[in-house]
Amino acid sequence: MTALIVSTGRALQLTQFSARWPHVSLLSLIDILVVAVIIYELLTLIRGTRAAYMVIGVAALALLFYLSRFGELRTLNWVLSTLLPYVVFALIVVFAVEIRQALARLGRRLTLSRMSGSEADVYDDIVLAANLFSQNQTGALIVIEREIGLRTYIESGVPLDAHLSYDLLATIFRPSAPLHDGAVIVQKDRIAAAACFLPLSMNPVLSTQLGTRHRAGIGITEETDSIAVVVSEETGAISLAVAGKIERDITVEELRERMGVLLHRYVPPSTLPTPITDEAEALDVSDDAERAVQRSESRLNTGTDR
Repeated sequence: MTALIVSTGRALQLTQFSARWPHVSLLSLIDILVVAVIIYELLTLIRGTRAAYMVIGVAALALLFYLSRFGELRTLNWVLSTLLPYVVFALIVVFAVEIRQALARLGRRLTLSRMSGSEADVYDDIVLAANLFSQNQTGALIVIEREIGLRTYIESGVPLDAHLSYDLLATIFRPSAPLHDGAVIVQKDRIAAAACFLPLSMNPVLSTQLGTRHRAGIGITEETDSIAVVVSEETGAISLAVAGKIERDITVEELRERMGVLLHRYVPPSTLPTPITDEAEALDVSDDAERAVQRSESRLNTGTDR
Protein backbone atom coordinates (compact mmCIF):
# COMPACT_ATOMS: atom_id res chain seq x y z
CA MET A 1 0.00 0.00 0.00
CA THR A 2 2.83 2.37 0.89
CA ALA A 3 4.65 1.57 -2.37
CA LEU A 4 1.46 2.33 -4.30
CA ILE A 5 1.13 5.70 -2.59
CA VAL A 6 4.80 6.56 -3.34
CA SER A 7 4.47 5.60 -7.00
CA THR A 8 1.26 7.58 -7.28
CA GLY A 9 3.01 10.62 -5.75
CA ARG A 10 5.87 10.37 -8.22
CA ALA A 11 3.48 10.07 -11.12
CA LEU A 12 1.63 13.13 -9.86
CA GLN A 13 4.92 15.09 -9.67
CA LEU A 14 5.83 14.10 -13.22
CA THR A 15 2.37 15.14 -14.39
CA GLN A 16 2.71 18.53 -12.69
CA PHE A 17 6.19 19.00 -14.19
CA SER A 18 4.99 18.13 -17.68
CA ALA A 19 1.99 20.44 -17.20
CA ARG A 20 4.41 23.34 -16.71
CA TRP A 21 6.08 22.53 -20.06
CA PRO A 22 3.12 21.43 -22.18
CA HIS A 23 4.67 22.20 -25.60
CA VAL A 24 8.27 21.05 -25.12
CA SER A 25 9.16 18.70 -27.94
CA LEU A 26 12.22 17.75 -29.94
CA LEU A 27 11.45 20.45 -32.50
CA SER A 28 11.14 23.03 -29.73
CA LEU A 29 14.53 22.02 -28.30
CA ILE A 30 16.12 22.34 -31.75
CA ASP A 31 14.51 25.76 -32.11
CA ILE A 32 15.92 26.93 -28.76
CA LEU A 33 19.35 25.51 -29.59
CA VAL A 34 19.48 27.33 -32.94
CA VAL A 35 18.51 30.63 -31.33
CA ALA A 36 21.17 30.14 -28.63
CA VAL A 37 23.85 29.46 -31.27
CA ILE A 38 22.83 32.57 -33.22
CA ILE A 39 23.01 34.74 -30.10
CA TYR A 40 26.38 33.25 -29.15
CA GLU A 41 27.82 33.84 -32.64
CA LEU A 42 26.49 37.40 -32.60
CA LEU A 43 28.08 38.15 -29.23
CA THR A 44 31.35 36.55 -30.36
CA LEU A 45 31.31 38.62 -33.53
CA ILE A 46 30.82 41.99 -31.81
CA ARG A 47 32.99 41.32 -28.76
CA GLY A 48 35.81 43.84 -28.50
CA THR A 49 34.54 45.97 -31.40
CA ARG A 50 32.72 49.28 -31.61
CA ALA A 51 29.51 47.36 -32.34
CA ALA A 52 29.44 46.19 -28.71
CA TYR A 53 28.93 49.75 -27.50
CA MET A 54 26.24 50.30 -30.15
CA VAL A 55 24.37 47.22 -28.93
CA ILE A 56 24.41 48.65 -25.41
CA GLY A 57 22.98 51.90 -26.77
CA VAL A 58 20.24 50.04 -28.64
CA ALA A 59 19.38 48.06 -25.50
CA ALA A 60 19.13 51.33 -23.54
CA LEU A 61 16.72 52.77 -26.13
CA ALA A 62 14.60 49.60 -26.01
CA LEU A 63 14.45 49.80 -22.21
CA LEU A 64 13.49 53.45 -22.40
CA PHE A 65 10.72 52.60 -24.88
CA TYR A 66 9.16 50.01 -22.56
CA LEU A 67 9.44 52.32 -19.56
CA SER A 68 7.66 55.06 -21.47
CA ARG A 69 4.87 52.64 -22.34
CA PHE A 70 4.30 51.27 -18.86
CA GLY A 71 4.96 54.61 -17.17
CA GLU A 72 2.42 56.41 -19.36
CA LEU A 73 4.98 58.88 -20.67
CA ARG A 74 2.91 59.73 -23.72
CA THR A 75 5.19 62.27 -25.38
CA LEU A 76 8.29 60.10 -25.06
CA ASN A 77 6.32 57.06 -26.17
CA TRP A 78 5.10 58.94 -29.26
CA VAL A 79 8.62 60.06 -30.19
CA LEU A 80 10.08 56.57 -29.81
CA SER A 81 7.16 54.95 -31.63
CA THR A 82 7.62 57.38 -34.54
CA LEU A 83 11.35 56.79 -34.80
CA LEU A 84 11.24 53.02 -34.29
CA PRO A 85 10.57 52.06 -37.95
CA TYR A 86 13.60 54.08 -39.06
CA VAL A 87 15.84 52.57 -36.38
CA VAL A 88 15.76 49.22 -38.20
CA PHE A 89 17.23 50.75 -41.37
CA ALA A 90 19.73 52.74 -39.32
CA LEU A 91 20.94 49.55 -37.63
CA ILE A 92 21.44 47.88 -41.01
CA VAL A 93 23.63 50.79 -42.13
CA VAL A 94 25.55 51.01 -38.85
CA PHE A 95 26.18 47.26 -38.60
CA ALA A 96 26.87 46.77 -42.32
CA VAL A 97 30.45 45.61 -41.71
CA GLU A 98 29.46 43.17 -38.96
CA ILE A 99 26.58 41.77 -41.03
CA ARG A 100 28.84 41.29 -44.04
CA GLN A 101 31.45 39.57 -41.89
CA ALA A 102 28.86 37.25 -40.34
CA LEU A 103 27.47 36.24 -43.73
CA ALA A 104 30.99 35.65 -45.05
CA ARG A 105 31.80 33.45 -42.05
CA LEU A 106 28.59 31.48 -42.62
CA GLY A 107 29.45 31.05 -46.29
CA ARG A 108 32.93 29.76 -45.46
CA ARG A 109 31.52 27.20 -43.06
CA LEU A 110 28.99 25.99 -45.62
CA THR A 111 31.41 25.69 -48.51
CA LEU A 112 34.30 24.28 -46.44
CA SER A 113 36.61 25.26 -49.27
CA ARG A 114 40.34 24.83 -49.00
CA MET A 115 43.27 26.23 -50.92
CA SER A 116 44.65 24.08 -53.68
CA GLY A 117 48.00 22.39 -53.39
CA SER A 118 49.34 24.10 -56.54
CA GLU A 119 49.98 27.24 -54.49
CA ALA A 120 52.24 25.20 -52.29
CA ASP A 121 55.45 26.91 -51.39
CA VAL A 122 54.93 30.46 -52.62
CA TYR A 123 53.75 31.74 -49.25
CA ASP A 124 57.08 30.89 -47.68
CA ASP A 125 58.47 33.82 -49.67
CA ILE A 126 56.27 36.07 -47.55
CA VAL A 127 57.83 34.63 -44.39
CA LEU A 128 61.33 35.16 -45.78
CA ALA A 129 60.49 38.70 -46.83
CA ALA A 130 59.01 39.47 -43.41
CA ASN A 131 62.25 38.24 -41.83
CA LEU A 132 64.26 40.57 -44.08
CA PHE A 133 62.04 43.54 -43.31
CA SER A 134 62.24 42.81 -39.60
CA GLN A 135 66.05 42.72 -39.66
CA ASN A 136 66.30 45.96 -41.64
CA GLN A 137 63.38 47.67 -39.85
CA THR A 138 61.60 48.23 -43.14
CA GLY A 139 57.89 48.95 -42.93
CA ALA A 140 55.71 46.53 -44.89
CA LEU A 141 52.06 45.55 -45.23
CA ILE A 142 51.16 42.36 -47.12
CA VAL A 143 47.50 41.29 -47.46
CA ILE A 144 46.66 37.73 -48.50
CA GLU A 145 43.28 37.19 -50.12
CA ARG A 146 41.23 34.16 -49.12
CA GLU A 147 37.55 33.60 -50.00
CA ILE A 148 36.30 37.20 -50.14
CA GLY A 149 37.62 39.10 -53.16
CA LEU A 150 39.68 42.26 -52.72
CA ARG A 151 39.05 43.77 -56.14
CA THR A 152 37.92 47.11 -54.71
CA TYR A 153 41.21 47.57 -52.89
CA ILE A 154 43.27 46.21 -55.78
CA GLU A 155 41.87 48.89 -58.05
CA SER A 156 43.01 51.58 -55.60
CA GLY A 157 46.67 50.64 -56.13
CA VAL A 158 49.05 49.91 -58.98
CA PRO A 159 48.18 46.61 -60.74
CA LEU A 160 51.09 44.20 -61.14
CA ASP A 161 49.74 40.66 -61.68
CA ALA A 162 53.24 39.29 -61.11
CA HIS A 163 54.40 35.97 -59.71
CA LEU A 164 54.89 36.11 -55.94
CA SER A 165 58.55 35.93 -55.01
CA TYR A 166 60.90 36.99 -52.24
CA ASP A 167 62.93 39.22 -54.56
CA LEU A 168 59.88 41.09 -55.82
CA LEU A 169 58.60 41.76 -52.30
CA ALA A 170 62.03 43.00 -51.23
CA THR A 171 62.12 45.31 -54.25
CA ILE A 172 58.63 46.72 -53.73
CA PHE A 173 59.14 47.60 -50.07
CA ARG A 174 62.60 49.07 -50.51
CA PRO A 175 62.38 52.56 -48.92
CA SER A 176 63.52 54.26 -52.12
CA ALA A 177 61.00 52.36 -54.30
CA PRO A 178 57.95 54.32 -55.53
CA LEU A 179 55.53 51.52 -54.52
CA HIS A 180 56.70 50.96 -50.94
CA ASP A 181 54.11 53.30 -49.38
CA GLY A 182 50.97 51.19 -49.31
CA ALA A 183 49.83 47.60 -49.13
CA VAL A 184 50.67 44.66 -51.37
CA ILE A 185 47.71 42.39 -52.11
CA VAL A 186 48.42 38.72 -52.84
CA GLN A 187 46.00 36.51 -54.76
CA LYS A 188 46.95 32.84 -54.61
CA ASP A 189 50.49 32.71 -56.05
CA ARG A 190 50.49 36.18 -57.62
CA ILE A 191 50.94 39.76 -56.45
CA ALA A 192 47.81 41.47 -57.74
CA ALA A 193 48.72 45.07 -56.89
CA ALA A 194 50.99 47.29 -54.81
CA ALA A 195 50.63 50.69 -53.13
CA CYS A 196 46.99 49.88 -52.32
CA PHE A 197 44.84 51.95 -49.97
CA LEU A 198 43.10 50.06 -47.17
CA PRO A 199 40.36 51.09 -44.71
CA LEU A 200 41.62 52.05 -41.27
CA SER A 201 40.16 50.30 -38.24
CA MET A 202 38.11 52.55 -35.97
CA ASN A 203 38.05 50.06 -33.10
CA PRO A 204 38.41 52.10 -29.88
CA VAL A 205 39.86 49.11 -28.02
CA LEU A 206 43.06 49.12 -30.09
CA SER A 207 46.27 50.36 -28.53
CA THR A 208 47.24 53.96 -29.20
CA GLN A 209 50.73 52.71 -30.07
CA LEU A 210 49.45 51.22 -33.32
CA GLY A 211 50.13 53.40 -36.31
CA THR A 212 48.43 53.79 -39.67
CA ARG A 213 50.03 50.68 -41.18
CA HIS A 214 48.79 48.43 -38.34
CA ARG A 215 45.32 49.99 -38.32
CA ALA A 216 45.06 49.46 -42.07
CA GLY A 217 46.02 45.81 -41.65
CA ILE A 218 43.37 45.36 -38.97
CA GLY A 219 40.78 47.32 -40.96
CA ILE A 220 41.00 45.11 -44.05
CA THR A 221 40.60 41.98 -41.90
CA GLU A 222 37.54 43.49 -40.22
CA GLU A 223 35.74 43.83 -43.55
CA THR A 224 37.05 40.69 -45.26
CA ASP A 225 38.46 37.28 -44.35
CA SER A 226 41.94 38.20 -45.56
CA ILE A 227 45.21 37.90 -43.63
CA ALA A 228 47.52 40.87 -43.13
CA VAL A 229 51.23 40.62 -42.33
CA VAL A 230 52.57 43.88 -40.89
CA VAL A 231 56.19 44.80 -40.18
CA SER A 232 56.86 47.87 -38.05
CA GLU A 233 59.18 50.48 -39.49
CA GLU A 234 60.18 51.70 -36.01
CA THR A 235 60.88 48.45 -34.16
CA GLY A 236 60.96 45.81 -36.90
CA ALA A 237 58.35 43.75 -35.02
CA ILE A 238 56.23 41.35 -37.08
CA SER A 239 52.48 41.33 -36.53
CA LEU A 240 49.66 39.22 -37.97
CA ALA A 241 46.10 40.56 -38.31
CA VAL A 242 43.18 38.16 -38.69
CA ALA A 243 39.43 38.81 -38.29
CA GLY A 244 39.92 42.28 -36.84
CA LYS A 245 42.44 41.10 -34.24
CA ILE A 246 46.20 41.49 -34.28
CA GLU A 247 48.97 39.30 -32.88
CA ARG A 248 51.91 41.58 -32.19
CA ASP A 249 55.65 40.93 -31.98
CA ILE A 250 55.64 37.33 -33.21
CA THR A 251 58.69 35.43 -34.39
CA VAL A 252 59.29 34.25 -37.93
CA GLU A 253 58.61 30.64 -36.93
CA GLU A 254 55.34 31.64 -35.27
CA LEU A 255 54.38 33.53 -38.43
CA ARG A 256 55.08 30.43 -40.52
CA GLU A 257 52.99 28.21 -38.24
CA ARG A 258 50.07 30.65 -38.06
CA MET A 259 50.00 31.09 -41.83
CA GLY A 260 50.04 27.33 -42.28
CA VAL A 261 47.01 26.99 -40.00
CA LEU A 262 45.09 29.92 -41.47
CA LEU A 263 45.74 28.93 -45.07
CA HIS A 264 44.97 25.25 -44.31
CA ARG A 265 48.26 24.03 -45.64
CA TYR A 266 51.76 23.13 -44.52
CA VAL A 267 54.30 25.89 -45.06
CA PRO A 268 57.67 24.10 -45.07
CA PRO A 269 60.53 25.56 -43.04
CA SER A 270 63.39 27.11 -44.93
CA THR A 271 66.79 28.44 -44.02
CA LEU A 272 66.50 32.08 -43.06
CA PRO A 273 69.14 34.43 -44.44
CA THR A 274 71.62 35.49 -41.77
CA PRO A 275 71.91 39.22 -41.16
CA ILE A 276 75.09 40.90 -42.39
CA THR A 277 77.09 42.34 -39.53
CA ASP A 278 78.87 45.67 -39.72
CA GLU A 279 82.29 43.97 -39.48
CA ALA A 280 81.60 41.64 -42.39
CA GLU A 281 80.19 44.49 -44.42
CA ALA A 282 83.33 46.56 -43.73
CA LEU A 283 85.54 43.68 -44.87
CA ASP A 284 83.57 43.38 -48.09
CA VAL A 285 83.89 47.10 -48.72
CA SER A 286 87.64 47.02 -48.10
CA ASP A 287 88.06 44.03 -50.45
CA ASP A 288 86.09 45.82 -53.17
CA ALA A 289 88.22 48.93 -52.72
CA GLU A 290 91.43 46.90 -52.93
CA ARG A 291 90.27 45.24 -56.15
CA ALA A 292 89.38 48.63 -57.63
CA VAL A 293 92.86 49.98 -56.80
CA GLN A 294 94.50 46.95 -58.39
CA ARG A 295 92.45 47.37 -61.57
CA SER A 296 93.34 51.05 -61.80
CA GLU A 297 97.05 50.27 -61.32
CA SER A 298 96.94 47.63 -64.03
CA ARG A 299 95.36 50.12 -66.44
CA LEU A 300 98.07 52.68 -65.67
CA ASN A 301 100.81 50.12 -66.24
CA THR A 302 99.24 49.11 -69.54
CA GLY A 303 99.14 52.75 -70.65
CA THR A 304 102.81 53.23 -69.70
CA ASP A 305 103.91 50.18 -71.67
CA ARG A 306 102.20 51.57 -74.75
